[in-house]
Order: sequence, then structure tokens, then C-alpha cells
Amino acid sequence: MKKIAIITILLGMLAFCPAAFADTISLTGTVRDFTPQTNNDFEAYIGGLVTGIVETTLGADGKPVYAHGTATYGSVHGATNFYQWYHGTANSVPFSITLTNSVAHPSVYTYSSTSFFPIDGQLLNTGIPGHNYHFTYEIHSNFTYQAGQTFSFTGDDDVWVFINNQLVIDLGGIHSALSRTVNLDTLGLTAGNEYNFDFFFAERHTTESNLMIETSIVLHDQVPEPATMLLLGLGLVGIAGARRKF
Repeated sequence: MKKIAIITILLGMLAFCPAAFADTISLTGTVRDFTPQTNNDFEAYIGGLVTGIVETTLGADGKPVYAHGTATYGSVHGATNFYQWYHGTANSVPFSITLTNSVAHPSVYTYSSTSFFPIDGQLLNTGIPGHNYHFTYEIHSNFTYQAGQTFSFTGDDDVWVFINNQLVIDLGGIHSALSRTVNLDTLGLTAGNEYNFDFFFAERHTTESNLMIETSIVLHDQVPEPATMLLLGLGLVGIAGARRKF
């Protein structure tokens, strides 16, 4: 009888233990498609890692700001070209990624793809062998900061991560997969407060596309940009607290 009682208690503890079950975070962003003919920042020369392409603070519209005016810098051909990367509604679609955790690591959420091609066969995918290699992807989220949180990224090409509107990961340029980690404890945040999280990715060159995330931040899904929101269905309209990007 004692053994049965002990087993019953243990099963009850497991039933209420969050670490006993895997969880997921779904993040919906916007993918924009390009060709080298419509924007020659794509399939430009492979210059490797180039930091400093964007300003260290997000613009008023919640997007990265090119830091070099009309000048070419790091295979980006001026502010007009760069503006197109994360603005406009033509040739854009919503796309979601799902971060998962495990019983062994319940507080760490991961997404990993060594073949990240979300719009193969869609939009401007004409005359490109194998995959659609020329696109950008952005995600806007928020989270409640808790001490000890980290965010790690590995991938190519350009990646910029902003937390609280400040640049915390700068992996600009056309390059092979690179990794960076930010410890949120170093950012001067206040535990229990809510902060913005903004992620910007660009795939600009054949022949690889890697996107890997590992984080202990519990990110909240956001309504994507208005022009792509309708494609997700009216059910998303009611999501509270979303920051809409224009």
C-alpha cells in the first residue's frame, strides 16, 4: 500500500511539473522577395562579416536605419536600396517559425534550419536553380525580462537583433554562417518589465541559407504587417498588445 501511495504522489507531481512537457513558441513574421535585377544588394559580392551597416537604434517605424546615406557600404548600395529590404507590401507573405524546447531543457527554445528557404517556388522565384535565395525576413515580438535570459543566433547572411530598440547582435554582410550570443543581464533591463524584440534577417546570395535560434526568452507572437495580416485569417486580429509595423 505504501508503494502504491508513493507512486501515486510521484505521478501527481509530474502532472503539475512544467518541465515534464515540451512547449513551443510560434513567431510569425514577414518575408519579402527580391531579385538581383530589382535590387542589386542581392547576389552582390561576398564581402564577409560587415558590422555597422545599420544604426544602433531602430528607426521611428521600428525598422533598421541604413547608417551610410547614399554611399555603398558592405555590398549595400545606399539607403534607397536598403529601405526596400524591410518596407513595402509587394512580393511579401507571412511566414511562421516554431521554437521548441524539451523535457531535458524546458527553459531553452530552439529553431534550427540549415536549409531555410521559406518561399521556394513563390513570388519572384523565377530562373533561380534549386531555391529562392533572395529574400528578407523580419519578426517583431515582446517579452518579459527575467534575470539570466540569453539569445543566440547562428546563420547567414545579414542578421540584426534589437532589444528595447537597441542593436544587440550585428552580423551584417554576405557571409557564411556565423554565431553570436547576447546575455540580457548586460543590457540594463529591469526584471519583470516588458521589452520589444525585433529580428531582421536577409538571405542575399547563393548557395546556402542557415537560420538557427536558441533562447531562454519567452517571446510572444505578434500580428505581422497589415498587408500580410489578412493572409493569416481574421483570427489574428484579436491578438492583444501587438505592435503593428508600417
